[in-house]
Amino acid sequence: MFKGAALFITGLKQLLARAELRSVLWRMAGLLLVLMLLLTGGVFWLIDYVANLWIPEGDAWYWQIVSWLAWLLAFVLAVLCGIVSFVALGSAAVAPWLDLLARRVEQRTGSELAEQTSGWMQLVMHSLANSVRPLLGLMLWGGAALLFFWLPPVATALWVYGGVRFLSFELIDTPASRRNWNYARRKSELNEERWFYIGFSGLATLLLMVPLLNLLVIPAAVVGLSQHLVNREE
Repeated sequence: MFKGAALFITGLKQLLARAELRSVLWRMAGLLLVLMLLLTGGVFWLIDYVANLWIPEGDAWYWQIVSWLAWLLAFVLAVLCGIVSFVALGSAAVAPWLDLLARRVEQRTGSELAEQTSGWMQLVMHSLANSVRPLLGLMLWGGAALLFFWLPPVATALWVYGGVRFLSFELIDTPASRRNWNYARRKSELNEERWFYIGFSGLATLLLMVPLLNLLVIPAAVVGLSQHLVNREE
């Protein structure tokens, strides 16, 4: 788990330290910022809606405690929804730039894979298509969370794990696509190094909650995982 978190930090450092990677980052930052601002409004609405469903009515002595707990758990659930939406839509929107980012990491190590010949829209649609099956898996975790809706801590734990698992699929998408990995191969990779990817995606999830820093998460993940897979293949 700690190795996965350390790899993400390494990817973030390389993204900011190397000029050829920063030049790609600035191209996609504006689009990611617009998407992030739009989703932020939706997150605040969802926090208020879910919290009001969970807050009990009455004047019992424990009402204030339960109220604060409901707001906290509603915040976690709503923010995770925003994170999942941001990563899925953001990864698709900037897919061509992410592919360029991965290629430059490979070039630096002398292990460049074949260049993608697909057009801009094809790469975007391919990224969206790769999100479908992981999204179905996330919906199953969401369904399990709904079964425990009136036990907020359990519902939150299930939703958080499902969200981190989904993000693992999303963050590995660009380097996996460059290697022509299908869904089964990606799932096998994530299962074989489960704790590594939980640490990687878990730290990414936390950083996605930090304004402006969240704009760096997707490209940093691509840099880190591209480097990781190249090193392992060598």
